Amino acid sequence: MADVPYSKMFTTGCGAPLKIRAGHFASNHAHLNYYIDVTTLKTRSNEAHEIANALTRMYLNGMVIDTIVCMEGTEVIGAFLSEELTKSGFLNTNAHKTIYVVAPENNYNSQLIFRDNLIPEITGKNIMILMAMVSTGKTLNKAMECVQYYGGKLAGVSALFSELEDYEGEPILAVFGKKDLPDYGHWDYRSCPLCQAGKKLDALVNAYGYQML
Repeated sequence: MADVPYSKMFTTGCGAPLKIRAGHFASNHAHLNYYIDVTTLKTRSNEAHEIANALTRMYLNGMVIDTIVCMEGTEVIGAFLSEELTKSGFLNTNAHKTIYVVAPENNYNSQLIFRDNLIPEITGKNIMILMAMVSTGKTLNKAMECVQYYGGKLAGVSALFSELEDYEGEPILAVFGKKDLPDYGHWDYRSCPLCQAGKKLDALVNAYGYQML
């Protein structure tokens, strides 16, 4: 996919760009007409900090966040986000008055788990789930079920990009969304219009990157 051009997309309230590539892509859950590349947003410190600032401005005053659960490699953003929330005066109930930043682990059954040493940072805590991408909502659903299983209280959901404005009644606060990329779409492979038009897949993709075909 190195020869496939990508474009940079900006949105209101954020100085960091989102990189997008048009084409025909397959994720674990769907076929997509764009690959959304969040690599530098997650790994370049100035862009990760910009995303954290943009998210902090979206949160409501009075929101209580004890722990940020980072999904899909968003730990760098999560660390900056915890710092910005603390500086901005957001509340948490932790004794040390700072916010935990953690990531779940996938076990051999592809279930999300927390090891015993991290469970105290989840159980009874107000949890913000931080996603890289929300498209079908299936990965988010796994994260929500994991938090619930370990006794966490969902305080909110944030994302770098989300096609959905909410999931099962829970609002998703996303820096980028359909407002920025209105023709973004995903389909079951059995009803994919790109497949039906005979267009071959360009790559397999997920929130971590792509593998060319």
